[in-house]
Amino acid sequence: MSEARYRIEITRRAQKDIETLTPKLKKKLRDILVNRIALTPYDGKKPVGDLEGKWSVRLTLKDRIVYSIDDNNSVIYILRARTHYE
Repeated sequence: MSEARYRIEITRRAQKDIETLTPKLKKKLRDILVNRIALTPYDGKKPVGDLEGKWSVRLTLKDRIVYSIDDNNSVIYILRARTHYE
């Protein structure tokens, strides 16, 4: 496994989303954060509308992880962890 190039920061709103997830989805979320987003954040999709400028990766059929990328500080901010483009 490669070493993460970005550090993950979880916002309060995303933390509230995570608290509602099942243990299985929490594990899946962690795997996506560590093995995908932290390594290759630009592989996500670019949402439109209110989320323009953000990135997203699918967590479930209806839920997505929404995040922003701070290249200057090598930080990924997880904004939502259970949403479908509200």
